[in-house]
Amino acid sequence: MKTRILYNRIAVLRGERNISRKELAEKIGVNFQTVGFLERGEYNPSLDLAFRISELFELPVEVIFSAEPLKPLSQELMEYKKKVGE
Repeated sequence: MKTRILYNRIAVLRGERNISRKELAEKIGVNFQTVGFLERGEYNPSLDLAFRISELFELPVEVIFSAEPLKPLSQELMEYKKKVGE
């Protein structure tokens, strides 16, 4: 079975919080190179690692990871606001 590509927002979230790859790696218990592999889509996280990342960023897993390309967060926020009538 072919491995599914997972898209993620790790680099964007790191940038928003001004966290280096090394700092993120230390906080989630992996090598800093693993963070780079994750960000580039060269490595899919284990379920446990995906949850550690989501807990660190305090966001649901599905906001960070997707099997389909992710829209920019600003676009998703605008769509959400239209949906709820703000």
